[in-house]
Amino acid sequence: MALSKKPMTGMKDILPAEMEIRDHVIRVIKETYARFGFTGIETPCVEHIGNLTNQQGGENEKLIFKILKRGEKLDLTQAETEEDLVDGGLRYDLTLPLARFYVNNSAKLPSPFKALQIGPVWRADRPQRGRYRQFYQCDIDILGEPSNLAEIELILATTTTLGKLGFRGFEIRINERRILKAMAACCGFPEEKYDSIFITLDKMDKIGREGVKKELLESGFAPPSVERYMGLFAGVLERPEGFDWLMKELEAYLEEGVKDSLLEIITSVKAVKTADFNIVFDPTLVRGMSYYTGPIFEIAMPEFGASCGGGGRYDRMIGQFTGQNVPACGFSIGFERIVLLLLEQGYQIPGAGKKTAWLIEKGMDTKRLSEIMKEAQESRDAGEHILIARMNKNKKFQKEQLQKEGYDTFLEFYHHPLN
Repeated sequence: MALSKKPMTGMKDILPAEMEIRDHVIRVIKETYARFGFTGIETPCVEHIGNLTNQQGGENEKLIFKILKRGEKLDLTQAETEEDLVDGGLRYDLTLPLARFYVNNSAKLPSPFKALQIGPVWRADRPQRGRYRQFYQCDIDILGEPSNLAEIELILATTTTLGKLGFRGFEIRINERRILKAMAACCGFPEEKYDSIFITLDKMDKIGREGVKKELLESGFAPPSVERYMGLFAGVLERPEGFDWLMKELEAYLEEGVKDSLLEIITSVKAVKTADFNIVFDPTLVRGMSYYTGPIFEIAMPEFGASCGGGGRYDRMIGQFTGQNVPACGFSIGFERIVLLLLEQGYQIPGAGKKTAWLIEKGMDTKRLSEIMKEAQESRDAGEHILIARMNKNKKFQKEQLQKEGYDTFLEFYHHPLN
């Protein structure tokens, strides 16, 4: 069978120019988050299938790359259900693996624990601009902190990182899962249908208010409830003091303290921030994962026109493993989309220094070659970026290719130094 020259659909090879940007972004992320007290961890790419399909991952549970059992455990002749064939899967995010990690290692960790995790995840999604089936996530999470200090620190650490990468004028959109539930209750929707309603609401950016209304009606929800629901969104989005108006409308349905808690996060972030961004309340923000229990947030980039990261509080996930809930909150940067935007903007890595290519004439004698190699080594020890390559017959094309890799200076070496 002939080998395929193409990578799997929805996955991609990464060329040197992009790899250089990716490595730089990871360095900035690690250095910045370390200053906020986050420490790195690593978890396996493969998780038990039962963990991945515990009904907390929302729509992503439909996108799992599942792994067949191995060896004697795989008996195709006796298999009747998927459970007979599958016992693992590639992780679709880093949050669930972190929860399992914490359960197994909490006795060795400080409290609260501030975790940084960077690694690939997989979703059998429809590929599109900035979205692949294999992609990197960069997550920071705070476990064991019940107060809003966790949300404030996560937002400040993430926005500081984006600011250091040169992003300006972006938004942090923020909402509260308890506000979403109060809005649904206020409109008379049955509680067991909340997740279904939120899945439809999550499409607001793509299909608009009328599209959401149409889909809810087609799903069989009562027209008066749908009208009331749409009226709440119209009211909060079209009034200058929309947040205060909504809080009054939801007074009989909203848990005590939710309003003040959300305002504390917004006010504190605005008072302390150093990056150029705005934090805004958005009642349409859902976040697809059903494991969120409190504040949720997303990064909105005008250059991309879609979310470039997000997160929120998920106080009940660890309890799924132990029976005892642990306060938890996390924020994930949309790494692939951030890298894509930097590449499109022609981003130059600060302080990268000039990159010089030394082109050596073919057939160079050993003594002369050794002299050149020694000189290059001394330049490298002094901090310069030196590439040594044999000189091609078509030097013009060779230099053009090297320029694409960031080499802006060229030195040519021949059998005998030119006078």
